[in-house]
Order: sequence, then C-alpha cells, then structure tokens
Amino acid sequence: MLKVLIVDDQPAVRTALEVLFALHGLETLTAATPEEALDLVASEDLGAVVQDMNFTQHDTTGDSGVALFRAVKQLDADLPIVILTAWGSFEIAVQLVKEGANDYMAKPWDDEKLVRIVRKLVQLRGLQQENIRFRAQGLRMRRTLAARYDLCGLIYASAQMQSVVSLAVTVAASDVPILITGANGAGKEKLAEIIQANSRRKGGPFVKVNVGALPDQLLEAELFGAEAGAFTGAAKMRIGRFEAAAGGTLFLDEIGNLSSTGQAKLLRVLQTGEFERLGSSVTRKVDVRIVSATNVDLARAIADGTFREDLFFRLNVIELQIPPIADRPDDILPLAEHFLATLPGPDGAAASRPPTLTLGEPAREALLQHEWPGNVRELQNRIHRATLVCGGGVITPEHLGLGAGSGAGVTSHPPTKAGPGTATGARGNAVAEPPARAPGSCSGAVDADRALVEEALLKAGGIVSKAAAELGVSRQALYRRMERAGVVLERRPKV
Repeated sequence: MLKVLIVDDQPAVRTALEVLFALHGLETLTAATPEEALDLVASEDLGAVVQDMNFTQHDTTGDSGVALFRAVKQLDADLPIVILTAWGSFEIAVQLVKEGANDYMAKPWDDEKLVRIVRKLVQLRGLQQENIRFRAQGLRMRRTLAARYDLCGLIYASAQMQSVVSLAVTVAASDVPILITGANGAGKEKLAEIIQANSRRKGGPFVKVNVGALPDQLLEAELFGAEAGAFTGAAKMRIGRFEAAAGGTLFLDEIGNLSSTGQAKLLRVLQTGEFERLGSSVTRKVDVRIVSATNVDLARAIADGTFREDLFFRLNVIELQIPPIADRPDDILPLAEHFLATLPGPDGAAASRPPTLTLGEPAREALLQHEWPGNVRELQNRIHRATLVCGGGVITPEHLGLGAGSGAGVTSHPPTKAGPGTATGARGNAVAEPPARAPGSCSGAVDADRALVEEALLKAGGIVSKAAAELGVSRQALYRRMERAGVVLERRPKV
C-alpha cells in the first residue's frame, strides 16, 4: 500500500496527523526535517506528501517549505503534494499550487477534508502507477509481437488493438476464412494485409475487391472471369479475381453490401471451390484463402433477411472485430504523430513538409476530445489538412479543423449573477460561484486564486490543458483549484 509522508518539525503535528490517517486506513511515514523527507522520497514508495512550510521555530518566511517542495518535485515530478500553511503563508501556498502542488490547507486543518483530499490523491497515484506498469507491459508485448511477426507498419498503442492483432497473427497461419468487422475507416484492410503477410501464402498474391460496389451484371465477370465474346465489349478473355488470387489471399471488402444474387453465386464457390468463367462451360478450381470485411451488423442483416446465414457461417470461421478509434483513445496521438511524419507537404512531396511542424497541446487535446465518426481515415485527413494550412511551427486545433471554425474561440460577456469574469468558448463557460469556506480558510487567498483561474481559462478559450499550461500546473491540479474556487465549465454543444 502506498504511504503518506508527513513532513513537519513539530512532534505534536506529526503525531496528530499519524493518528488521523491511521484511523482512516492510511499508512504513514514522518520526517521532521527536509533532509529526512528527501531521503524517504528517494527510498520509499509514496502515495502523497503532506508538508509544512516552515521547519524551524522562528522561521515564518516559508522559504524552507518552498525549497523542500521544489526538491521533491525534482526527485519525483508526479508525486502529489499537499501544503499545510499558517495564516501568513497563503500567497506562497497559492504560488506553489501554480508550480504543481495538488492542494493546500490552513492550520488548524479540517480533518474530514484533509483525509478526503489525501485519500483521493493516494488513490490517483496508485492508478497512475498501475497505468504506467500496464503501458510498459503493453509496450513489451507490442515489441515482442513486432519482432516475431510482420505487422505491415501498423501503428497502435491500445490494449484493444493489441488483442485484435495478436489474434490475427495467431490465426494467420491457418487457411480458415476470416471475417473482419468494424466501422468504415477503422483499418480493416490493414488487418487483412497483416493476415496475408503472416500466412503460409505470404509469397502469393493478395487480391482486393470491393464486392459491395459491384453491380450484379458485372459481379460474375469480375470475380470469376469471362471468355472473349461472353458479353458486348468482351473482346478478349478476362481473368477473374479468384484466378488472380490463386495460391494467395482474396480480400472481399464490404461483403455486407453484396446483393442477394451475388451472395448466392459467392456461396456456391465457397462451398465447392469451383466456378466457371462467364461464357464458358469449363469448371475450374483454385486454391484461395478468403478474408472478408464489413461494417454491417451481419447478425441483424440475417434477422432482417438481407444476408444469407449459410454464407455468414462460410465466411465467419474466425471473426476479428476492430473497435472504432473513439473507443481506443490510446491510439489517437501515436497515429497522429505517424501521419504527421509521413504525409506529404503542399506540393505532394514529404520533403516539402515543414521539418519543425509539431502538434501543440491544444491540438492534442482537441484530437482526444473529438468523436471521430470517420475513424482512422478521418484522423489521417485532418492531419493532412493541418500540414497543408500550417506554414510551420505548432499545429493548432484550427489547423485541424477542430478550432474556431467548428465552435472554438473565446468571447467576453458581461458579468452574470453567477460572478464576474465569465470566460466563454466552444469547450464551455467558466463561471465563478461563491465557494464554500472551510474552517480556518482565508477568503482573500481563495478570491485571488479564483481570479487567476478565471483569467487563465478566459485566455485559453475554456481549454483546460491550455489554461493549466499557462498556470504551470497539471490538468488534475487545475480541476481541483476550479472546484475549490467555485469555477465551473458550462459545456455548450457545438452548432
């Protein structure tokens, strides 16, 4: 269990906090001096630090507390810190919050509030460490998979895609039919390429055909071929996709949109492995592995009578379902960085792209908050757009088409009954409401902090990460300051 480090030069304070936290199931360590505290930060697995601002009897400047805070952050930048401050040190405490302190409380403290804050920070610290371990494990698994199999340049970081790709390369060695399902633009064709590249047929052809786009009058000729003179305009014999894929893999895309006539003809080939070219009576047989894909809910299509159940079971020996990118946010930024590094510049050449082009923090947040109805294809298009309209430097949400043109920006409004300094933008209005005062709290310090938060949110157009960067704190710390100061983001839907 992660422990709470209590740093205070007064034995009575250390004992009181030890007893308080112990009563609420929190393990503690104590230090009387900054030197002892730094030794424990370096050697122990801590969940949070609760530190005083002064460590000698007659020192009231807070300088030693500031020095300790900064030294702890140098050792562990993510370690949560709560400042305990006397009445004269509120301005210093507010400054430390700007530098990354998670919270501050006045002495004498409110037991219930202090325990609630510290418990939440310890829990968050545990989740962060678990997430770090999880990500490290995922990275090891991805590297192992990439070293053993050909992933065809696939970029991903999510556990969801790790699971899909692992299953894909596992079943690739067999010749069973595979059905890949997922929304348009999710990467179904790329997964089919991975299956081919890791199959026993990797030296054979990989033939792709969008069967859902083929009209019935062309379907047979396209899939099975046609003899010369089989229909008007057929001046010479034509090889169909099945023959072209002999010894390799045939990828049937948009299979859910295939007409009922097409389904019947395809089913016969899958059942017998035999077909005839259009205009020929010679029965032919080819060795082809079938991989199909669809964005249609085939179970519902079967229930509606628009898709044959027997064809479904022929195609779906193994199903690989690719989740939409909105459901795997860990993949968004790696893919965006990849597209940024590989997409061409304004004249079509990769070399013409500004070499210093980077994604700014507001752009990254905009990417993570977007709903992505167009999936990976939409992400690629938005990055391509940014490379064309951004002359160099930092890409903004506006360059991605996710900024002012789609509801971003900042406007100032007159004060409302909720309070002064209302900041409005696409992401919401920052409204100040009178916060509840904790016993012993200083209203002047809270009011000053609220003004800083409101000003930063106004400048950032309601973008929390941008406002946090302006204040020099993490997003989580800014959210806590907003809650403490009574600043609420009123979300406004895009129009």
